[in-house]
Amino acid sequence: MAAQPVFRGTAPALVTPFTRDGKVDEPALRRLIDRQIEGGVDALVVLGTTGENATIWPDERRRIVELTLEHVNGRVPVIVGTGNNSTSESLVFSREAAQAGADGLLIVGPYYNKPPQEGFRAHVAAIAEAVDTPIILYNVPGRTGFNITAETTLRLAEEIPTVVGIKEASGNLAQITDILAHRPSKLAVYAGDDEITLPLLALGADGVISVVCNALPERFTALVRAGLAGDFEQARKLHFELLPAMRACFYATNPIPIKAVLHAMGLIEDVVRLPLVPLDEATRRRVLEAFEAFLATA
Repeated sequence: MAAQPVFRGTAPALVTPFTRDGKVDEPALRRLIDRQIEGGVDALVVLGTTGENATIWPDERRRIVELTLEHVNGRVPVIVGTGNNSTSESLVFSREAAQAGADGLLIVGPYYNKPPQEGFRAHVAAIAEAVDTPIILYNVPGRTGFNITAETTLRLAEEIPTVVGIKEASGNLAQITDILAHRPSKLAVYAGDDEITLPLLALGADGVISVVCNALPERFTALVRAGLAGDFEQARKLHFELLPAMRACFYATNPIPIKAVLHAMGLIEDVVRLPLVPLDEATRRRVLEAFEAFLATA
């Protein structure tokens, strides 16, 4: 059973690259993995929101997990998004990821169902009973319509040994502060929004699961490492340098903007799956302008 966080520092919520005909682009995925590890990340997250997990077929999921673990080859921990709004499907995905050798599971608050807090607690407990792999909760009410309260997070961390972290993307600083103030030592708290990474590090958070890191791993990991080391002067400097890029990642629904940036960098095709669509040209220009200084040196 797990007793320690899966990682401390920076993990990109990795995009899932697709070919022009809509298939998973395996060579591009390998390139992205290598680039992130060479850029200094502390872990990788696949099949999260940024990985378009809601439109990935089960056989594709298995292949992405298998390919990622094989290519990473133990260089950093690999966390797999296995939660959705169906407990039975989440159990299947979690068992498959655990059997493949995943270092952690990312369990999102169930979307659409909008369960009561006790329902979510039972959802996580069922997954934890099925697998011994460490669990990171994922609170993103802007996408799910469901908020995991601080009380529920703390209760799960106390009751379930394998619950060792939370990716908090609620934007509710009071709620996140309550978690930080009362958490058990084994519970890592990760920023789920790049822009609040620095404030949360100042409050004692353990890192971030990031979107902008897909494009700028070296710079973003430098910010996080400075914050974790208590060098807030350097962390603030990097935060303000990266701020336009962090905000541009949300000029449209994630991961549409970051995929446009990665395409401009020559790393992937600019393909998202319906119902997402690529950026309109006006928004594309705004996004790329925010990354202009970085693209020039990429």
